[in-house]
Order: sequence, then structure tokens, then C-alpha cells
Amino acid sequence: MTGQQTPPRLRLLMPHFIHIHNKTNAFQSPVLVKYCHTILCRAVGFTFRKQIAPDEGLLLVQGRDSRVDSSIHMLGVWTDLAVFWINSDLEVVDKVLAKPWRPAYFSRKAARYVLEINPLRLEDYNIGDRVEFIDA
Repeated sequence: MTGQQTPPRLRLLMPHFIHIHNKTNAFQSPVLVKYCHTILCRAVGFTFRKQIAPDEGLLLVQGRDSRVDSSIHMLGVWTDLAVFWINSDLEVVDKVLAKPWRPAYFSRKAARYVLEINPLRLEDYNIGDRVEFIDA
């Protein structure tokens, strides 16, 4: 099937990965993350994972900037996560070191995207940094 594209409906179900570059602090290496725009992907997240690789992560995508919609839970997550909230302007608006089994984390400001990565990368992004999403 050379030259054929994946049908749009099937493409929505397939894993989609992107690189996230820090445009403000360009010396940081980009992180490769799974783009989670479906309810199932966002709900499962890193549940039941004991560890994640330093270059692995998830980008949870909401429909709009919101403090409530972009909240996360750590129930069933067995490891710390570096969590960054990013608004529609692709600006980091909050960050936290999320601890396992906590019921909820909320951003201080409205966000559309939630980046969850290895806790060793907590200093890779700071509040006010601009980021860029690039298809992998």
C-alpha cells in the first residue's frame, strides 16, 4: 500500500508522538511525548507505571484553557512526575513535582496542555517559557 495515507478515523486511534522544544531555554534537549487527545489516553496516562524513561512523556490535550479541565490525579501512579501546564499560547503557566497517589493537582492558571515527564527533567521548563510542538 505504498503512497496511501492512513484514513482520518483510524489516525485518531493510532499513537501520535511529538517533540516538545523549549524555545526560551533552547539548550535543553527536546522530549518525545505521546500526544493524548482522547479521553481514554488522558484517563489512563501513567496509571500503574512504576517508572518512566528520562526521554518519555505524555502531553494531555484539553479542548480549551481551563484550570479544572487541565487538573490531573496521581491515583494508581507509582512514581513522581514532573508536570507542566501549558496554555494555548504555548507558554508554561505552572509546574509541580507530582507525588504518587495524590488525588488532584490543579494549575494556578488556566491551561490547555499538561506535560507529564520524568521527574529528573523538572528544571527543563520554567514558568514563562515558550514551547514548540513538532511532529516526530
